[in-house]
Amino acid sequence: MGTSTGAGTSTEKGAGRATGTAPDAATAPVRVLDTSGAAYRRAFELFLAGTDEKPRTHARLTEVATGLDRRRVLLDVGAGEGRTTAHLAQYFERTVAIEPSAVMRERLRAVCPGAFVLPDPIDAAEPPEPADLVHLSHVLYYVPPEDWLRTVGRVLDWAAPGGTLLVVLQNPESPCMRMAAHFAGVRYDLRPLAEQLAEQGPEHAVALETLDLCYRTDRLAEAVDVAEFMVNVADLADLAALDRLPDRGELTAYVERHFARPDGGYTIGHTQDMLTVRRAPR
Repeated sequence: MGTSTGAGTSTEKGAGRATGTAPDAATAPVRVLDTSGAAYRRAFELFLAGTDEKPRTHARLTEVATGLDRRRVLLDVGAGEGRTTAHLAQYFERTVAIEPSAVMRERLRAVCPGAFVLPDPIDAAEPPEPADLVHLSHVLYYVPPEDWLRTVGRVLDWAAPGGTLLVVLQNPESPCMRMAAHFAGVRYDLRPLAEQLAEQGPEHAVALETLDLCYRTDRLAEAVDVAEFMVNVADLADLAALDRLPDRGELTAYVERHFARPDGGYTIGHTQDMLTVRRAPR
């Protein structure tokens, strides 16, 4: 999971969402979380505390970064709160980040003070120079699927000749995505995009790989809070369009049915896909 908000159609993920407080009753609806609210921050921190995402993805990103022919400029598109930006930045001479959310930009500047930060959405952003690595992680949730090819094509143009674009998204068959599909009717899949990019740019090298990641906790209440956070991977429009938000009791039952371990704990898989596009040298 991630917190990137670089979509071209929105300046802040979750703008206009109700922050809410933790519901007490099982019949209270699942919350549509505001990224600037305390409920979102608590759920995100719970998620980070229990997942192996950061160490595993950072290790893979290190391999990608150190394998590049040149490491002059990093461009992180939809950098979010900046932890991954800061990790990657250590391998590059200069770092540029695109982050439309004011809340996220504040955190980004705190953890990655050396980055040059652009506040614009993708459709309006103009990075100052080509990048040797362009990182687009967990952003396409907030872009209509029919616009993915156009959006990623624009971002790919920001990579230098011989540079690499990385696009990261939830795997459509991960337990996390199956849960989001069950409750919010959403499903994301990078495979058609990979095929389109390979067809339109046969001179580029296109590859798709999968990283198996898991969130673990011993407490049901925390597992439900993180499951609620995961269901919020759906864009605001998807959740707001539902006739009825599921209630916490339904979500709790789903967690107990699908994610309970024999030892009494809970495991939620959130496998990610990483699409790599290496531009042809000039």
